[in-house]
Amino acid sequence: MAIELYAFDTPNGRKISVALEEMGLAYTVKFVDIRKGDQFDEAFLRISPNNKIPAIIDPEGPGGAPLSVFESGAILLYLGEKTGKFLPSDLCERVPVLEWLMFQMGGFGPAPGQVHHFLGLEDEADKRYGLARFSQETNRLYTVMDRRLSAHEHFADDLSVADFAILGWVWRHERHRVDLANFPNVARWYEAMMARPGVQRGFAVKLSP
Repeated sequence: MAIELYAFDTPNGRKISVALEEMGLAYTVKFVDIRKGDQFDEAFLRISPNNKIPAIIDPEGPGGAPLSVFESGAILLYLGEKTGKFLPSDLCERVPVLEWLMFQMGGFGPAPGQVHHFLGLEDEADKRYGLARFSQETNRLYTVMDRRLSAHEHFADDLSVADFAILGWVWRHERHRVDLANFPNVARWYEAMMARPGVQRGFAVKLSP
């Protein structure tokens, strides 16, 4: 039976559609239109207590019982465990995957997300401080990533769920006013990721009405 993906066309939603495609899992999309407040519906709240997309329901979870999972990082780890793909079983190999997944969840997501927010403000006085603060932090995070990728093909030794997580946000680099030419190693990684058939399918799937 197909996994149900509750999502919208955002970086966090795209992380999961890419992962599902790369892992070869069957899934159906359930639109959660965050522009209309669908994330606050009681039915969705039972799946995602924090009223955030994405979330999934796996009708064939552990032991064959249905299981719902919310938070994109948790979903990626669950899917990696379920399939045995893009999440090493060896602890030493798994640590960098976890490190870079947490890097994305804790920093490279919240910071560019705030850039998106402040760019959308009409009042220049309201916009100025927040945009400067979070643009600086976003560029710092790109520098961290570029340094890592100068010596690694992927964020961990092999392609992993951490790459899928980070890709969802690098995908929006133009929106948070980052020129990848300034981060050549990130640009190389991004072009290679976006050339993957599974990634292309994950970005092509419709995630909004």
